[in-house]
Amino acid sequence: MNLKEIKELINLMNENDLLELEIEREGTKIRIKKSSSGKFETISEEPGARRVIENIRPDVAPGTAKTEAVPDKNLIAINAPMVGTFYRTASPEAKPYVEIGQQVEVGQIVCIIEAMKLMNEIKSEVKGKVVEVIAENATPVEYGQALFMVETA
Repeated sequence: MNLKEIKELINLMNENDLLELEIEREGTKIRIKKSSSGKFETISEEPGARRVIENIRPDVAPGTAKTEAVPDKNLIAINAPMVGTFYRTASPEAKPYVEIGQQVEVGQIVCIIEAMKLMNEIKSEVKGKVVEVIAENATPVEYGQALFMVETA
């Protein structure tokens, strides 16, 4: 089951005022719980493995990075649109998608976030120069966490 399907289930839960939903498909069991604060926790149980992913937000499409203006200068943060593992490269021997000082265009892939064994390409929603790489390669990131700082023209 991919992140898009999980988000659809979360939207279904919201529409029907459900607090918990459990589904099993092809040997994979997924349980989604909604806390009193409105946050979702997804527990995926596969044969021999159990993963917990917190704070999945149904309102952010996978593969697009939410941007946030920073009051200082002309800097904009490219934030993680989901919880997962941040990767700067497509494979261990590949070059990073972006480097400090490099120009990025709107729609350009800047990194990958792995969530539930799915590799999600994260695209820039801003044009400018990368001035800082904030997240460490191959480390967990949270929803909304700043990954890169981009200086706009």
